[in-house]
Amino acid sequence: MSQNTNTSGYPGQSAAPSGDAARVQRQVQHQAGVGPVSGGGGTLFSEPVLVVNQKAKLIELTNEYAVFDQQGATLGSVVEVGQSALRKVLRLVSSLDQYLTHKLEIRDAHGTPVLLLTRPAKLIKSRVIVQRPNGQEVGQIIQQNVIGKIDFAMEVDGQRIGAIKAENWRAWNFSIVDATDTEVARITKTWEGLAKTMFTTADNYVLQIHRPLADPLLSLVLAAALTVDTALKQDARGFG
Repeated sequence: MSQNTNTSGYPGQSAAPSGDAARVQRQVQHQAGVGPVSGGGGTLFSEPVLVVNQKAKLIELTNEYAVFDQQGATLGSVVEVGQSALRKVLRLVSSLDQYLTHKLEIRDAHGTPVLLLTRPAKLIKSRVIVQRPNGQEVGQIIQQNVIGKIDFAMEVDGQRIGAIKAENWRAWNFSIVDATDTEVARITKTWEGLAKTMFTTADNYVLQIHRPLADPLLSLVLAAALTVDTALKQDARGFG
């Protein structure tokens, strides 16, 4: 089957094989409980529903995710970058890697970076710096607490414009709110079955954005949702 066949209707957006598309649709509608949502422009920044699936590996040394729309068409990817061989060994043999600096790229369907994320080394609380590809800072996602339901503030130039709130102490699902504490998006972890969960480290999520958002809030919501496991949820693993 040709990898370049495009039946999605949008330049650069590739259609997933029918089996993968059906799986993504099942994940959205049945596992996350999100019905078909109209609208969307076929890009990471314009679709109302994004499906984030981690590439399943028996041993997770580098985080990689594929991002789809609600029909299963590929919109982009998330890739951890800048890991040395020593870092990968450290990740294999210990849990110390979670305290070190992590860098991720959010890429569009062409593989071009659209957002850069850096989570500096941390001891207890963490923060994520979100930048444009040219290095311009969009804002930061800053952990507010370490006990109970995990809460992250989204800040631009020191001003809080929203938050990501875990809905339980295990931090499986998140509510994303704006500056008025109104929910604008929701992240739902989808269950892939006991066998896959036991033998791989894959994490899969569905992001539903309730209404069109403007930047910088939109970019921070995308940054939070597309990297929730590596950049955010990883800090709550000690509780789950």
